[in-house]
Amino acid sequence: MNDKSHRRPLFRLALFLVCAVLIFLAFNTLYSFTNTLNRLDVIESERDQWQRPLEVLRALDLREGNTVVDLGSGAGYFALKLSPVVGKQGKVLAVDLRKLSLFFLWTRALLRGQHNVHVVVGKEDNPRLPTGTMDAVLICNSYHEFGNPELMLSHTFRALRAGGHLVVVDRRPRAEAEHGHEVLLEVVENELRQKGFKIVSQDNHFIERPGDDPWWLLVAQKP
Repeated sequence: MNDKSHRRPLFRLALFLVCAVLIFLAFNTLYSFTNTLNRLDVIESERDQWQRPLEVLRALDLREGNTVVDLGSGAGYFALKLSPVVGKQGKVLAVDLRKLSLFFLWTRALLRGQHNVHVVVGKEDNPRLPTGTMDAVLICNSYHEFGNPELMLSHTFRALRAGGHLVVVDRRPRAEAEHGHEVLLEVVENELRQKGFKIVSQDNHFIERPGDDPWWLLVAQKP
């Protein structure tokens, strides 16, 4: 009896300490999560000043009720902007390989009541899109990361409806810069033509910022 009575306070103390640690970890995780959400808002607000998002959205030629893809969506910079453009009857498919980024996007869309945003975990060579149902596809700052652009374009072409638009926005390399995070517009244009896309317009000087790689914009259409 004496041993048991001595053990009870120790057990309660240990249980208290375990609960305290778990509560601390939970609050710390919540704080980090909230801090990340706030930081994303700040970063995207700064990005609005130079990314020219309205021009990018206009190039997609969207209507209410359309279905649009943000291929390489990350945490949702463009996906969340596309949501009100297509309206409640429309749909935004946000595709990315990174599950954590998609989780943050899903959370942000939920908090904002943007229920037409749907996350899709893609594969390196397959965005996992349904065939012939997309009105437009946006690939912003992601094309240069494609390991197999030819295959990704094949999937994108099949996913688009006839007349649907593909807008690609990416960086072109500066002469003095190392290659790896940029791609030439001429290269992408040639790859799109080979896949059957019609080139609608292009801007090789879409964004020019001191100290940063120049950005280009290309608009194509599925005949």
